[in-house]
Amino acid sequence: MKLAVMQIYVVNLRKNPAHLMSKIIVRKLSEAEIEYRKIHAWPIWEKETSRFPYIYDADEECLIIDGEVVVETSEGQYIIKAGDFVVFKDGLDCIWDIKSPIRKYYNFP
Repeated sequence: MKLAVMQIYVVNLRKNPAHLMSKIIVRKLSEAEIEYRKIHAWPIWEKETSRFPYIYDADEECLIIDGEVVVETSEGQYIIKAGDFVVFKDGLDCIWDIKSPIRKYYNFP
């Protein structure tokens, strides 16, 4: 089972290699991928509606549980909602504009 999930993950990356250059990667994970990555065991971060700048000093991956945020970058704006799996790359300089209170599982791989 674990091998099959990993193969799906690798195939999904190959379908859209252009996103590998982006500082933000947003996609949906299957339940099998969520289980394989043990995301439900990751810590949870919560934040109320607010707006603030943030610079990432390491890669972060997260799964949005609730809420909505618009992340503003030099590449454009990203609307991120519940169910989205997001990778924020090291060095990303952005503004978080939380539209509704956010809860996310997060990990620094």
